[in-house]
Amino acid sequence: MIDLPNATHTVVIGAGQAGLIMSHHLREAGREHLVLERREQLGGGWRDRWDGFQLVTPNFVTGLPGFPYDGGDPDGFMPRDKIAGRVAAYAGVINAPVALGTNVRRLAADPASPGSFLVETNRGSVLAQEVVVATGGFHRPRIPATGLDPAIHQLHAHDYRNEAQLPPGGVLLVGSGQTGVQLAEELQEAGRSVTLSVGHCGRVPRRYRDRDMFWWLRSLVNDGPRIGVELPSVEELPDPRARFACNPHLSGHGGGHDTNLRRFAAQGIRLVGRFQSAEGRRAQFAADLSANLAFADSFFDQRFRDLLERFAERAGLDLPPDDREPFGFEPPEVTQLDLQADGISTVMWTTGYAADYGWLDLPVLNELGVPRHVGGISEVPGLTFIGLLWQRNQASANFVGVASDADYLASRWT
Repeated sequence: MIDLPNATHTVVIGAGQAGLIMSHHLREAGREHLVLERREQLGGGWRDRWDGFQLVTPNFVTGLPGFPYDGGDPDGFMPRDKIAGRVAAYAGVINAPVALGTNVRRLAADPASPGSFLVETNRGSVLAQEVVVATGGFHRPRIPATGLDPAIHQLHAHDYRNEAQLPPGGVLLVGSGQTGVQLAEELQEAGRSVTLSVGHCGRVPRRYRDRDMFWWLRSLVNDGPRIGVELPSVEELPDPRARFACNPHLSGHGGGHDTNLRRFAAQGIRLVGRFQSAEGRRAQFAADLSANLAFADSFFDQRFRDLLERFAERAGLDLPPDDREPFGFEPPEVTQLDLQADGISTVMWTTGYAADYGWLDLPVLNELGVPRHVGGISEVPGLTFIGLLWQRNQASANFVGVASDADYLASRWT
């Protein structure tokens, strides 16, 4: 275990891919630094995922600065342990100075050294001239308050590992982002009766005009600026709260595929509207299933299609035509369930995460409880962030955009 120094030039908080990419840039710039990781092993938040988890992002996008993907399956999708192992291996490749088992309890200005930061951890304190917060945007599992009967097993997807840990019976999944749709498929394949509460989440095709969706996103990030076709920036969002919207549903399982909720319903997964409340063994849902499915159907065409078509035209790409076909199944609206009568023994919350910056003792949080910043650069000199949701655009919090955001932050050093 690395001993903590009394002081260093830069402290990076978090040793997932975002923090390690910053470590790479700091080493390249010759800057003394230390990376603090609360976990006892490398691999980042990927290790918190369930046993059957697979990346939605294809392997060819998982290249990191100084560590390109060179495996034999560029169009495949890594399972949990492989992606965690790849992130862990990257720390060795770049010789990152990572202190494991080091939880940051407080970050504050150092009163004895103006312009410096005091990083207080469970292993002692470190004085730093600069701090990079690389803890991402997924901190605390979000679980709605309910009066559910204790006989109904409840858990958040964060605590789910495999189907065998659940009691016998049906499962109600609340949340239709990427996690919700993947677990709905997995549980149905395991023989469970599955009900999925559908929120206001969009969907995108796995492939559009014979290119993976993440090929398009990577192309927009890397080549879009050169030809004048870029992803919308965070400043173009109609409402700051839109940055917390669920990720469009998609899957990397089975070689990667679309996740059309209408097809789910036709194949036996019961769909209900947005979860409203629960009391005892009864759950209430909004009568908005039809509207939410219509939103999911239109999401790609409204948000992405024209952008991708402009990119293809300006880049001179010769691609096959759009071969998507509509699927018109219309499931019934269900606004109430008697969980016991319907054989549902488990409610799993696939409702995402809330930000938790309670340890950040600096005046940098906005009214939504997240950092104020421009491209990751905060109002406090020397304090930057990496891996935030919509840090600069929609790609910021995944493999496609985090390296570009890190380049942007590192450019200010030269």
